Amino acid sequence: MIPNFLQDLFQGQSYDERSFFLIAGPCVVEGEEVLTEVAEKVSTICRNMGIPYVFKSSYRKANRTSASSFTGLGDETALKLLQKIGKTYHLPTVSDIHAHDEAAMAAAYVDMLQIPAFLCRQTDLLIAAAQTGKVVNVKKGQFLSGEAMKFAAEKIRKAGNEKVILTERGNSFGYTDLVVDYRNIPWMQAHQAPTVMDCTHSLQQPNQSSGVTGGNPAMIGTIAKAAIAVGADGLFIETHPEPSKALSDGANMLRLDHLEPLLAQLVKIRKALF
Repeated sequence: MIPNFLQDLFQGQSYDERSFFLIAGPCVVEGEEVLTEVAEKVSTICRNMGIPYVFKSSYRKANRTSASSFTGLGDETALKLLQKIGKTYHLPTVSDIHAHDEAAMAAAYVDMLQIPAFLCRQTDLLIAAAQTGKVVNVKKGQFLSGEAMKFAAEKIRKAGNEKVILTERGNSFGYTDLVVDYRNIPWMQAHQAPTVMDCTHSLQQPNQSSGVTGGNPAMIGTIAKAAIAVGADGLFIETHPEPSKALSDGANMLRLDHLEPLLAQLVKIRKALF
């Protein structure tokens, strides 16, 4: 059952209350054309399937492997494009923030703030996000268990904000790979927070010698199906019309034209369980 604060977020969307929700979009704001193509197609698919949808794209990418990697079009330019997408397609929007002084700025344009996994212990960042009153999605650190994420949720709630989502995105395995422990989903749900599976970042292969993060997108469907099977409340899937041409995380994004058949399978699994 979708909690009240998410019902408020999805106000105006028609959806099946038993459905998982979807957070999806291109990794970073590259330009209006890509945002529009993704928002139009994904919102149509979700509307037809009864899936509540949040449009995701980062206005800035601070956590890049190489200093030469693309980081953004400029904060205000990118945030205004996100705001335009939200208004045009009547969708809630979400973007990452990386420092406490970004929270209020981003909150003026988007409906949800996302805390990157490697920053999930940053108290000042969590409190600043909480104080905006926006929904806060905290990605579980690659170095933490689901049980340990209770402290991130507590920091936000103690700052006066009950609108917390927790997201699983894999744990470090060796030096250039991640592994998903599905026990983390019920462990994080035990913190009374809707819990999301990040189906794309959990397949990253970070710290490659090339300076470009690798990935294993062929396994996105496997990760997503397993997450729905164990009861995840939502899914996070970065998608792009042409991942090979994406300016960030192209190696682990789902091709946009592969999203609809995957969601159709996931809806069937969800209905079989609930």
